[in-house]
Amino acid sequence: MVRVQILLDRAGFSPGEIDGKQGKNLTKAIEAFQKAHQLPDNGKLTADTLKALGLDQFTEPLNSYTITDQDTAGPFTDEIPEDPMEQAKLPALNYTSVIEELGEKFHCNPNLLKLFNPQSQFSSGDVIEVPNLSTNPNPDDQTQATNQTPAANSSPRDLILVVSEDSADVILKDSNDDILFFAPATVGSEHDPLPKGDWRVTVITRNPVFHYNPDLFWDADPSNTKTKIAAGPNNPVGVVWIGVNAPHYGLHGTPEPGLIGHSQSHGCIRMTNWDALRLASLIQKGIHVIFQ
Repeated sequence: MVRVQILLDRAGFSPGEIDGKQGKNLTKAIEAFQKAHQLPDNGKLTADTLKALGLDQFTEPLNSYTITDQDTAGPFTDEIPEDPMEQAKLPALNYTSVIEELGEKFHCNPNLLKLFNPQSQFSSGDVIEVPNLSTNPNPDDQTQATNQTPAANSSPRDLILVVSEDSADVILKDSNDDILFFAPATVGSEHDPLPKGDWRVTVITRNPVFHYNPDLFWDADPSNTKTKIAAGPNNPVGVVWIGVNAPHYGLHGTPEPGLIGHSQSHGCIRMTNWDALRLASLIQKGIHVIFQ
């Protein structure tokens, strides 16, 4: 399953966190890939699906990566408290460890990295095996899969971003209805349903400060007050905020990629940090957004 998850990630159809497991996020990514390639969208790894993915030619699902001094330099935050008022006391919400940082860099569960590299201490200079996502896996400073290139030449009027509550996913389409991006998401909840309708992206902020307002959280401690939580990958909205013109709503990253698609949200649309970064690199302010 790891090879399939990697291939889907490379193609722009995110399975969420690469973990080697058959789950609903992987099934949804397969279905989206099948639709985009005019295949029966049954979510099954049929021979035609595997051929379209290029599985037979994908002989190196893992790459060797040398952990750098920059990877291990930090700063790291030893522990991230759950209480937002305690989080607000921290100067930054950094990664908690090198392996968490590398897991995000290579879009995978840290335990998978440990499985691939049982002898590694994940120290500077260690050579480890990591998912072969592409030549460069992170969109803000590295090259992305070729199927996403058309968005770079599109105006906001050419693109439509669709967030589906029922299927819990985010899809970016062009004017020809071709899928440019797919990712699983955690969308709304019983207490905070998605505001259905047509909206526009109004702001795209990387490394956002989170403005915590307990009035917007049904389960907030009554003693909590408004406060600011510093930026960082373990910030409540992760490393990207994509705001829309629905008050207090937006698409964003998460400090817990393993929970995407498996838990409820406080109304907004959560993706993995790497998927949120990838989406932010493909869109502009003004793009049409549909919440359905």
